[in-house]
Amino acid sequence: LHNMHKELIKHLGRMKYRSSFGQNLLQHSIEVAYLTGIMAAELGLESNLAKRAGLLHDVGKTVDKSIEGPHALVGYDLTKRYKENPIVANAVGSHHEDIEMEHPIAALVQAADAISGARPGARREPLESYVKRLENLENMAKSFEGVAKTYAIQAGREVRVVVEHDKIDDLLADKLSKEISQKIESEMEYPGQIKVTVIREVRKISYAK
Repeated sequence: LHNMHKELIKHLGRMKYRSSFGQNLLQHSIEVAYLTGIMAAELGLESNLAKRAGLLHDVGKTVDKSIEGPHALVGYDLTKRYKENPIVANAVGSHHEDIEMEHPIAALVQAADAISGARPGARREPLESYVKRLENLENMAKSFEGVAKTYAIQAGREVRVVVEHDKIDDLLADKLSKEISQKIESEMEYPGQIKVTVIREVRKISYAK
């Protein structure tokens, strides 16, 4: 916390009273800081800077809900406002790939975040309801015309939608991603945000004999 702005320290304090997927936000952030620091040290990177980035990665979740946008971008704006190291700010903003990663520490924060959230017992959700939620997410995306396959990944934080290239062109693919997002928002209850990725692929194959 050396040289950290007092307002950011207040936001860290609020983490104690926040949770995400049943996991205490402060405990999760401390775990991410610890893991990021270990990996950074192994790679010869600045360990303390990595720990700081890990500790602050979810600071956007402590901001008033009236502020719109993904928590990573909210946290990015917050850390920039209070003059955090640009490497830390970038790691905060990019840990869900909302902005481009500019330093290896950002990738380490993303990895540590996934490890902390995925470890057994970290998040309270019965297996049956977890599987049902993923199935509902996939089926909801699959209900649109022209969709060939759907895959819910990252514990339901993202759904990838593969479309039939002869039925969905590039413009329709963009429209489809927005329509699926709107349907999820109106019909599902979920913590955080869900990323909708529409994939349209064309393959042309020939053989040299």
